[in-house]
Amino acid sequence: MAGRTEPVILLAEDDENDVLMFRRAFTQLGITAPIQVVPNGDEAIAYLQGSGRFSNREEFPLPDIFLLDLKMPRRNGFEVLEWLRNEPRFSAIRVIVLTTSRDIYDITRAYQLGAASFLVKPIEFTEFRNAMNAVYSYWTLNRSGEASRRPTARSGRTGSPEANASHRNGAGFMAGGLSDRTSGLRAHSIAVR
Repeated sequence: MAGRTEPVILLAEDDENDVLMFRRAFTQLGITAPIQVVPNGDEAIAYLQGSGRFSNREEFPLPDIFLLDLKMPRRNGFEVLEWLRNEPRFSAIRVIVLTTSRDIYDITRAYQLGAASFLVKPIEFTEFRNAMNAVYSYWTLNRSGEASRRPTARSGRTGSPEANASHRNGAGFMAGGLSDRTSGLRAHSIAVR
């Protein structure tokens, strides 16, 4: 993952219209980062493990950014986050949860399970494109991996004092935007804490 000029993005999304919207947003933004797509939680885990049809790491490299829909068939996003939390070898992968839910329980649970950011899918394409630009820009600014650390199953902490303080003080989220608990990145204008 280190040394790349473009991140590898894994998108776990079962809605083909949303997949097309992601691709359209990245095209309009001029982002040429490879996007790998899986339609459910089981395939997301298989991709990360490099098992089955995903065994060729040249064709299916480990992602730098993992965009994870919460509402998927087979294993949902929470189940994938639970699995990831127990797999320290994937701790450098930045997981951004995607959902249409604004339920504070979903947001809190996603952060507790190790999500680095939470994105409420906007209805308007322009908002969505701007949110994807924020995700990509954040990766570009934080390639070192320091901000990508996720909590471990044992501690629930990232090891970074700043991230732990942010976690203790409550993670914010954006209505129709992006929130990042480790750096305070905000996209769009409506912040909810």
